Order: sequence, then structure tokens, then C-alpha cells
Amino acid sequence: MRNNLMSSVKATLVVSAVLVCTNAHAWGQNGHRIIAKIAESHLSETTKTKLLPLLNNESLAQVSTWPDEMRSAPGEFWQRKSSRWHYINTSANKPISLNHSHTKNKESVTNILEGIHYSIKVLQDEQSSLDAKQFSLRFLVHLVGDSHQPFHAGRADDRGGNNIKVKHFGQETNLHSLWDSKLIEGENLSYTEFADFINTNNQTLISEYLTSTPTSWLVESNNLAESIYNKNETNISYSYIFDHMTIIKTRLQQGGIRLAGLLNSLFDESATPLVSALKMQTSEKTTN
Repeated sequence: MRNNLMSSVKATLVVSAVLVCTNAHAWGQNGHRIIAKIAESHLSETTKTKLLPLLNNESLAQVSTWPDEMRSAPGEFWQRKSSRWHYINTSANKPISLNHSHTKNKESVTNILEGIHYSIKVLQDEQSSLDAKQFSLRFLVHLVGDSHQPFHAGRADDRGGNNIKVKHFGQETNLHSLWDSKLIEGENLSYTEFADFINTNNQTLISEYLTSTPTSWLVESNNLAESIYNKNETNISYSYIFDHMTIIKTRLQQGGIRLAGLLNSLFDESATPLVSALKMQTSEKTTN
């Protein structure tokens, strides 16, 4: 399977779409797996059945990290183009336009929003090959996670926080890496434990999360990133964790619920919007 896969909240965010290379893997492995694990528990039985051939005996949690793992693979797509799928950047304190175009092929994707919509389009298209759908599902699972990490809608001039040095209990790291993994790993939980602890069946909360679009997820992330930037905290210890872990847990929880809602909306026509399926605005629906 892996070898086969190789051969607008504020719709006026002003996107500079200045895309810069980054080596960061959003949320790290645990963060992506937490989101996917939560999503698995909110999938309808119809969606689970339809996902089986696309997952090829793997779980959502297993495939959630695949796009990061493949970034060391040979080939122009993985070496020169795939990194653009993972983020969108802006200038400091400037609103970004998250207008998206429906790209016709994976080579032309220039940012995370286009990557999400391209993946949705492939999964909706009955003419898409099995390999293309497997590729797109893996990327979609990953990109929904990325879109909930604040610094994947951060600033271009510091590479989404990668160039901002901070100390985490005296050890040097950077702001992006801190939010990718270090704060999550500091909880000393496996991804399954973490997912179980923050998962929710609160229908009011679920409905709130499902009243959203990929654009609004990135708006939320950008707003959070700007708030964190403006605090300019560089010495990270217990007080920082106390102030920010609730944000991280909420973003992971939202990512999981929304991933399930998006997959249910794609694969189960009977799934009820705002109950088990995402309710996307008409202007953001992807059409073939």
C-alpha cells in the first residue's frame, strides 16, 4: 500500500499566502494520533465501512502521520512540493485572505486550504482511482490536524514560529516545536490515553464544533497564533503550561470532532449535519 502510494468565522482574513519551507511536523506524532483517535469514535458505521478499503487494514491514527513520514521520500513531489500542503502563512498582525481555488492536481496545491479541498474533491469523485483516494484520505486526516495547530497559520517571517527561540524548562527549542509536541508530551500520556481523557459526547459542544469550515479552522488558528506571538513569552515553565494546555486540548478535541464530521459528510449521506456531520457553508463546498 505504501509503495503503491509512492509509484469565512472571518472569511476576509488577508492571506499573504507567503509560503516558506518548514521542517516542522504539526502536533508531532502524538497530536495527530490523538485527533484521529477521537475522530474514530465519532464515525458512523456507514462511514467506517466505506473507509475500510481506503485504510487498507490500518486505523485513522496510523495513517494520520503518513504525510510527515513521506517527506523524506525521493521524488519531486515529496522533496519540493509536499511541504506546501501543511500550512499557510501571513505577515505580522495582518489579516489573511483564505480564499481558496479548487486545484486540478496535487502538483498545483500551494497551501493547506487548497490541500484540504483537493483531497475532498478526489474522495468525492467516483472516477478517482483507489490509489488517489488512499493518498487523499491520508492527507485529509493529516491536514485537518495541521489546520488546528495555531502556528500552521502563523507568520511567514519567522516560519510559523520555527525561528523564535524559547526555553522549555531550561532546554532550548522553538515556539513551533513547543506547540507541536513538547507541551503535549509533557502530559506523559499515550495518544490513546490523551484522546480518551479529552474526548466528548456533549452534543451541544459537538454541534458548535461542526458549525464550521476548513477556512474557519485556519482563522481560529491564526487568531490564536497572533495572541501567543503578542504575549512574547520565551521562558516556558509551569505557569505557561497552566495558561495554554486548555487551548491545546480544545484544539485537539475540535480537530477530532471536525475530522469525524467531515468524513461522515463525505461517506454517509444519512449523517445529520451538526449532530454527526460537518455543516459546511455553500460557498466552501467542494464540487466535482
